[in-house]
Amino acid sequence: MKRLITLILFLSPMMLFGQAKLEMLMQERQSLHQQWQQSESKKSGIFGNRTKKDMIETNNWMERIIRKDNQIMDELKMLSEIQKTEITYEKNDYKYIASKQEREIASLKRALEDKDSNIQTGKSGKRTYEWTTFIFFLSTITLGILYWKQVLSKKTFPHWFSRK
Repeated sequence: MKRLITLILFLSPMMLFGQAKLEMLMQERQSLHQQWQQSESKKSGIFGNRTKKDMIETNNWMERIIRKDNQIMDELKMLSEIQKTEITYEKNDYKYIASKQEREIASLKRALEDKDSNIQTGKSGKRTYEWTTFIFFLSTITLGILYWKQVLSKKTFPHWFSRK
């Protein structure tokens, strides 16, 4: 993520400078084109015809326009490469973020499964305790009833029930 921010801070001025340079090159080309049109309309020959010198001058302007076009194409290629590089870095950063998120999700799933198994273990332990308590309660009642029946069948009360 830091690399992406650094890249954006580094390439943004270059992109803005590149755009400004491209605008400047386009204005220079427009100026060259206007000068070429002026040289094209020159007819300094006899009877209003174009001379060899006029044609050479026109060709020179055309060569300058072609060189300016090549500069513009080079600048566009450079801007394209910068954009490709920026996109590649962003793509790699997003891949890294996605893989990091996937790892975190996997660890959270494992933690959730561990908690679920702990809850199931706790529930089974609680069930065991409940059943043990229930059986103890039933056995205590059963033994109490049996003891009471025995005492009633003898019709004699033990010494702790008798009043003195």
